[in-house]
Amino acid sequence: MILTTLRVKELLREKGWTTKVLAEKTGMSESYLTHIKNGTRRWNEDSLRKLAKAFEISPVDLFSQQKQRTDNIQSTINIPEKADIKIHVNAIPMVGDIPSNPSPYNNQLMQITTGCQDMFVPVINCTDPNMFALKLTNNTLAPTFEKNDLLIVSPETWTRSGDTAAVEYGNETLLKAIMKITYTDDFVVLESVNYKQTPIALVRGKDHFRIIGRIVSRHQHFTE
Repeated sequence: MILTTLRVKELLREKGWTTKVLAEKTGMSESYLTHIKNGTRRWNEDSLRKLAKAFEISPVDLFSQQKQRTDNIQSTINIPEKADIKIHVNAIPMVGDIPSNPSPYNNQLMQITTGCQDMFVPVINCTDPNMFALKLTNNTLAPTFEKNDLLIVSPETWTRSGDTAAVEYGNETLLKAIMKITYTDDFVVLESVNYKQTPIALVRGKDHFRIIGRIVSRHQHFTE
């Protein structure tokens, strides 16, 4: 399953447009749009922007994995026609386990070894080239996080007390886990996110401890 497939075919059907009409509205060729519609060619940032403008939707809403909102939105909110906000959508790799040293190369290796090859997640305004999406394969972190949730991890984002992060710790045996972190003058305290395990107190400068990346967002899995 490739998570970066676009909803072009679905949107054309909703609008009652042909590929020729979409080509006229976007300035892109019918041949290229046919490939995008069928998922046989990858989109780029420029084509994403043109498609979003033609369909009059947000670039994020072009992705096939987006869930439609069901809550009521106040209809009297005025949205400016023009804004100087630039939106960049990046596709970050999905992995089935925490890479020890996240990098584009190591994340790709982890994709292959954990059965997530060619799986990516769209993230808005991503500036961390080492960011990855950890897919939870069980419910050991429930009820905070559940099976099939995607935890977006950023190695470059600073981690403070109270944050949840992917960490590596242990002296004889190195362990990797998702933990809540508290810093004190003498200790680093690790707590399980579901509070079902006894907190671990690591002595600063003595016990091995390393932040792999902070959890910056969660793509929640919803059962149909």
